[in-house]
Amino acid sequence: MAPVPHKILTWQMVQPSVRNKETGVVVPGKLEKTEIPVPDLGPGEVLVEVAGCGVCHTDLGYFYDGVPTVSKPPLTLGHEISGTVVAGDAAWIGKEVLVPAVMPCRQCYLCKTRRGNRCLNQKMPGNSIGIYGGFSSHIPVPAIDLCEIRDRGGIPLEHLAVVADAATTPFQAARRADLEVGDNVIVIGVGGVGQYMVQTAKALGAGTVIAVDIDSARLEKMLNYGADVVINATGKSPKEISAEVKAVRKQKGLPGYGWKIFEVTGSRPGQELGLSLLGFTGKLMVVGFGMHKLEFAISRLMAFDAEIIGTWGCLPEYYPQVLEMVLSGKIALTPFVQTRPMSTIAEAFDEAHRKSPDQRIVLVPDF
Repeated sequence: MAPVPHKILTWQMVQPSVRNKETGVVVPGKLEKTEIPVPDLGPGEVLVEVAGCGVCHTDLGYFYDGVPTVSKPPLTLGHEISGTVVAGDAAWIGKEVLVPAVMPCRQCYLCKTRRGNRCLNQKMPGNSIGIYGGFSSHIPVPAIDLCEIRDRGGIPLEHLAVVADAATTPFQAARRADLEVGDNVIVIGVGGVGQYMVQTAKALGAGTVIAVDIDSARLEKMLNYGADVVINATGKSPKEISAEVKAVRKQKGLPGYGWKIFEVTGSRPGQELGLSLLGFTGKLMVVGFGMHKLEFAISRLMAFDAEIIGTWGCLPEYYPQVLEMVLSGKIALTPFVQTRPMSTIAEAFDEAHRKSPDQRIVLVPDF
């Protein structure tokens, strides 16, 4: 059992990157290695020693793109966490766990109506739990929402960090879409979350899964992990891609209605494509986040009896099921994960911001 620390060692976001609206000049953000206090743990709280914390697009949004955090800097980012409980609630000490990326209050109306993933009083590491986040040696969290890892089956504990967001967010999206066995699916973007969206849809019984991306190597890889058809969108208009989808439908004898589309990039081209592909009785699930605005003829929803649905995080109740899907091999993890020392956080942020990595970066504490 690891000793209980006197201080938490952490990489704090002292300031995010800021763009001058008049000149366009960007003042780079600052990440700083520091120590913060271990708080007094209340009833039902624990201290988790971090094994690994994934670098998520959301972290990059906070650091580079002006997306506001609930707790203001300085704070520690990171919400994709696996680790071991070392203090607090005695029933949890020594257990390996996943820390959910969003932890509901369990008391409000949204929580009582199974919408706790968007609880307005939720706690999110690296955003709304004061100064505490996963790019640290330890993090204090409520124990009630922890997902115990009983048998990792040889998978490194730090690799399982990506289950805490990248693999569970697609599961929540599939549930919100009412994904049923035999449903036909399009996934736009097969990066850090999209690659699990493809696998999750297939594991839940989807019929034909079409993956769309601009990276040919990623698309080729997804043919071995749940995608039945891949479409490279490089240099193509939404109309051209829609024509390719229509050709796939014709070739496979698939209907032009009822498709469930998961837009995972959060980019303008990805979202424009998702809107273009939305057809009769279809559903467009907005999984990725972006700051831009789009134009859309909203009456098409009426004419097509179609839906556009946003989805946020994942209910902690679903974590054990997703973890089981990973441990049983229904969702592959290792081919899509890489680990790096947490001391390389600045380089990792810069690399992931320039281009979403083919393998999710998980930072391992090396204080």
